Amino acid sequence: MRRAIEYYQQALGIDREIGDRRGEGADLGNLGLAYADLGEVRRAIEYHQQALEIAREIGDRRGEGNSLGNLGAAYYRLGEVRRAIGYYQQALGIDREIGDRRAEGADLGNLGLAYAALGAVRRAIEYYQQALGIDREIGDRRGEGVALGNLGLAYADLGEVRQAIGYYEQALQIAREIGDRRGERNRLGNLGAAYYRLGEVRQAIGYYEQALEIAQEIGDRRGEGNRLGNLGLAYAALGEVRRAIEYYEQALEMAREIGDRRGEGNHLGNLGLAYAALGEVRRAIEYYEAALQIDREIGDRRGEGTNLANMGQAYKRLGGTARAQELWEEALRIFEAIEDPHAQWVRELLEGLG
Repeated sequence: MRRAIEYYQQALGIDREIGDRRGEGADLGNLGLAYADLGEVRRAIEYHQQALEIAREIGDRRGEGNSLGNLGAAYYRLGEVRRAIGYYQQALGIDREIGDRRAEGADLGNLGLAYAALGAVRRAIEYYQQALGIDREIGDRRGEGVALGNLGLAYADLGEVRQAIGYYEQALQIAREIGDRRGERNRLGNLGAAYYRLGEVRQAIGYYEQALEIAQEIGDRRGEGNRLGNLGLAYAALGEVRRAIEYYEQALEMAREIGDRRGEGNHLGNLGLAYAALGEVRRAIEYYEAALQIDREIGDRRGEGTNLANMGQAYKRLGGTARAQELWEEALRIFEAIEDPHAQWVRELLEGLG
């Protein structure tokens, strides 16, 4: 990704030199997407805002819609979901105005993801169904698979995991039919997560291993790291915590190699959970603190709240009730600010203090 950024920077320099404003906007958008992939979301937003400004200056409505959608995705990743929804709705309005049905379907899917993150899962399903209808109408098989996968995620959120599996299997079939290896990897990962939730952990591991194999085959380092993390979670659930730690450490090393700051933070948090499970609570706190530092650097509010809450649980185990309360209160403020459903979990932790 760092090499891609170098190429985008070179292209940007050339487009500015020759006065190609449309090309300049596209280069800025690509830089934004690249930095978002690296977890540097605030930096990504700066590039997307510059791209949006250019699109508006030159009257490029399609470019404006793309930039608005990219800004929505960036704020979604930061946990600022209401703000993301505002951008997605603006993008949707433009895409409908210019008749871009494919983009309209993508916008509807993004709105669904945002409402699902706020806990409004039934509303999310309505958006996914609209997106699915458009994708089928225009023959966008890849989009159809994404919409089916999103419906699976929504039904899993509702606890209807068997129904979720049905959607994932449809999406997996489409991915295989059209040769979408990345989509196939995603759906296998979703199926693994579904069986994990059903307590069928060995079956989950089988799906995660298939997904890992595809990620390695297509050179998807980020996907490979995510699947290693999933395998760690699965083995932890089986009580094989030392084996889980091995997977988390591999995933962490990979995240650091590719500059994936968000992934690095996630894997550090999982290592904290693993050491806490082994009773090595002081060591767990060190991992939570490292994860928390990354969350704050990249502006990941959801991750920040999660690691604060986990750290609070660790201090509670050490008898540090006052410190635990401070951490949980801070986590609660974050979750309430971003309207994250985890707020209820933290309220229950605080209530447990009496």
